[in-house]
Amino acid sequence: MGEALNCNTIFSIHIGGLTIDITESIVVTWIVMAILVLLSVIFVRNLRVENPGKVQLALETIITTFNKLFGDVLGEKGKDYIPYLITVILYIGLSNIMGIFGVKPPTKDLNVTATLAIMSIVLVQISAIRAKGTKGWAKSFAEPVAIVAPLNVMELAIKPLSLCMRLFGNVLGAFVVMKLIEVVVPAVVPIPLSLYFDFFDGFLQAFVFTFLTALYMQEAIE
Repeated sequence: MGEALNCNTIFSIHIGGLTIDITESIVVTWIVMAILVLLSVIFVRNLRVENPGKVQLALETIITTFNKLFGDVLGEKGKDYIPYLITVILYIGLSNIMGIFGVKPPTKDLNVTATLAIMSIVLVQISAIRAKGTKGWAKSFAEPVAIVAPLNVMELAIKPLSLCMRLFGNVLGAFVVMKLIEVVVPAVVPIPLSLYFDFFDGFLQAFVFTFLTALYMQEAIE
């Protein structure tokens, strides 16, 4: 169990006197990225305006659903950020279910979830600057009254921390529970539970992460 919780180094890259360790989470992330790119190429190869196939209709339904979901939250001002949110939800969702293929989900690595959280919060601040200007963004920290400015500044650290720990904790918890179940009752029980922990809970956490990012962005640009 302890070995399963570790994030081992697969190989190292030496550049001069610098050593860069390539961990399991990085390698699996590369695999996830390759899968997403490959699927994107496959699914958009034969798109048609007239008489679309079932695969194209399903793909359009998924993209339309995501666009409507995030569009309702962000409004017209935030529509430019929807592709980023769709990309993130697909990456996290696919990463969370990698456990069923016998590899450790990248999102079980705190470094990965922290990076995703920092990226999202940086984008939130960029969206606020684009919507309000630098002065308007700076003044927003003193709203509704100047005395709360320190608390608003603290949110710059609190929000990414909450995003990071929520995703990391849920993915790690599901991973640990499944490993324990596989040890105790390895035959049949893990199969239906895997459908919950790996699929339902995995995609649920991807949705929660991106939806909260969208909400933070909506608050920043309104």
